[in-house]
Amino acid sequence: MLEKKIFDKAYIVTVDMGYGHQRAVHPLHEIAQSVPGMSMDEYGIINANKYGGITKSDQFKWEGGRKIYEKISRLKHLPLVGNYIFGLMDYVQRIEPFYPYRDLSRPTLQVKEIYGMIKKGWGKDLINKLNKLEHLPYITSFFTTAFFAEEHDYKGDIYCICTDTDISRAWAPLDPKRSRINYLVPNRRVKKRLESYGVREHKIFITGFPLPKENIGDKNLDILKKNLASRIFNLDPEGLYRSKYKYTMEKFFGKKICDRCNESDHPLTLTFAVGGAGAQRELGAEIASSLREEIVKGKIRLNLVAGIKNDVFRYYQAILEDLNLTSHINKNIFLIYSAQSKFDYFKQFNEVLQTTDILWTKPSELSFYAGLGLPIIIAPTVGSQEDFNKKWLTSIGAGVVQEDPKFTNEWLKDWLASGWLADAAMNGFLNAPRNGAYHVEEIVLKGKKSEIEDMHLF
Repeated sequence: MLEKKIFDKAYIVTVDMGYGHQRAVHPLHEIAQSVPGMSMDEYGIINANKYGGITKSDQFKWEGGRKIYEKISRLKHLPLVGNYIFGLMDYVQRIEPFYPYRDLSRPTLQVKEIYGMIKKGWGKDLINKLNKLEHLPYITSFFTTAFFAEEHDYKGDIYCICTDTDISRAWAPLDPKRSRINYLVPNRRVKKRLESYGVREHKIFITGFPLPKENIGDKNLDILKKNLASRIFNLDPEGLYRSKYKYTMEKFFGKKICDRCNESDHPLTLTFAVGGAGAQRELGAEIASSLREEIVKGKIRLNLVAGIKNDVFRYYQAILEDLNLTSHINKNIFLIYSAQSKFDYFKQFNEVLQTTDILWTKPSELSFYAGLGLPIIIAPTVGSQEDFNKKWLTSIGAGVVQEDPKFTNEWLKDWLASGWLADAAMNGFLNAPRNGAYHVEEIVLKGKKSEIEDMHLF
């Protein structure tokens, strides 16, 4: 048996659609092999739908799909019509009930249509260009670009990162039992799901979702533990959780770090993040309005994440002006926005998370950030995959469904007094995967086959 070759770099390929697929590969940028003219400057990562030299035909196919998805996502909140249109799109991408166990390997219409376009040449230009270079491992965070590599005969190994806690049949290839695509999955549920779709077990590796290394530190979790210890103090103002679980915390943190649970270097900080399509911006406005008095008094710091959406950024500016909070911008309220790129936004977002105590978001790929010891306040879902993410968060005890945002100032105060959010923070730390980026690198570059064990089924 031939020994697996060891690599230092890999081609990292993603797609510019929403945030999830690019956020999944951002932590891997250090191992990304830069390809002049194709990769993004500084990060070395290739956007399959926006790389330099992409054919007009390929670009047209990508742009059509992205624009339709973002438009429908923004229309969802409209009464009757919005829900009907979104429901049709969601039905096509639906995830079938997990139970009873059964064979779900038959390809869906969506998969057949994707392969029909690939067989006509979609993605061939990208793979041909990479095949002319060194045949490094190919890591992608989107199923279509994994199919590109296999169908157009990429000469190196192919890996696909799954970006949700459960996935639809669209993630599995047309002929899964013969496919050479390797899957890097966040939990056991996704592994079992892929097996039901016909993917062979030895082609699936449980890694956890790749989280930012700058929020983790090394494998001893030095940065993560320090941030979490400080966070617990803010989340447990009356000391109920710390008193009840003192020995548990000392076991996982050590006494030196645990002593940090009795102080914090920042006020209670809540970060609200909108999705890639800019949906739910109104929810951020309601939060700011309800917490206005606490913000003015300096009791709460609020981060409103606009991402790369200039219209969301301007919307929040106008809202804060209406609330007479403009003078508090960059003091007790911050607008997180990058006009440059999503990857610059991710870098800025990760910095903000260092002092974030509560993350409020719809259960997108950010659900996995519970692994950083961040309690998640769960906003309404957008799409069936987020319904499964929500179930996963509540199952491991790391997320709590939001109450009426108009009364955030009331119920948030009660949640803090009870120690519920401190409990959610620790549950995320103990039960959610956190070292996904390290595991992906070990499997892809070094050929290690070990799987992580600290995974919940849901």
